[in-house]
Amino acid sequence: MSSCASDAGRDVAAVAEPLGSTTLRIDSHLHIWKPVSGQYSWLTPAHGVLYDTFTPHQARQALSAAGVSQAILVQADDTATDTETMLDAAAANDWIIGVVGWLPLEDPAATADLLEKWTASPAFCGVRTLIHDNPRPDILELESVRKSLTLVAQAGLPFDVPDAFPRHLGQVADLARALPELTVVLDHLGKPPRGGAPESMKLWAQQLRDVASLPNTVAKVSGLHTDTAEFSTPALNQVWETALEAFGPARLMFGGDWPVSLLGASYGDTVDVLAALINSLESTDAQMVWAGTAQRTYRR
Repeated sequence: MSSCASDAGRDVAAVAEPLGSTTLRIDSHLHIWKPVSGQYSWLTPAHGVLYDTFTPHQARQALSAAGVSQAILVQADDTATDTETMLDAAAANDWIIGVVGWLPLEDPAATADLLEKWTASPAFCGVRTLIHDNPRPDILELESVRKSLTLVAQAGLPFDVPDAFPRHLGQVADLARALPELTVVLDHLGKPPRGGAPESMKLWAQQLRDVASLPNTVAKVSGLHTDTAEFSTPALNQVWETALEAFGPARLMFGGDWPVSLLGASYGDTVDVLAALINSLESTDAQMVWAGTAQRTYRR
């Protein structure tokens, strides 16, 4: 069914292979959108610079200027239209090497139908829904969702979990444990509450470690801008060290989160801040974070 291999859920660290001294950079978390009626209901004029159209051409310009050569598009709306837009963009742009699209996880039958449709495209390489916008706090525990995610695992596709803290991060480890054949991708390191109360950061770190204790989990070093903390290499060091200790470089991947990242910094500045962290590693480990983990997780 899927162009992605069917061995999802394996111990992703155990199969990591050195990629040499290449400097390939893959952005594992990039969005495109055009605000129109009936789509992107979360996006309003209150979002400032984000309330605009962001095209593959604009994205390519930003990535090229920052030394990033390839990217994986990630859904930003729980609609089929958003996924189709990304798949069309991937078909027209060879630097877009994958698409993480949407599925209606609360409807296993509809999920099965769309899985068959989406996986006809070689670009389709993962699944995500905006669970943080879902009013049901137990969304990841629903029987229907677990059935759908079993189908996702059987198709050899990973499942991205966005903005998990504070509502959902505690459920992610349980999900990964219950579905060991499913590779679970934790977007934005689970969204650490940087600049918040020390107790919140402590809880985030513990829940992150719980997720990382499961071998079928990986995480994206992405989306770390907040309104309450500085975005700089020193300011991110605590979060980075916690994630690195928990997951290791073989289960971490770089993501720019453009254009959402524009709320905190330019794309180039975002990459520079993260590069100072990533490039502090040995070259082989750094290349895992820059590209290897994304290639392995999304079968690119």
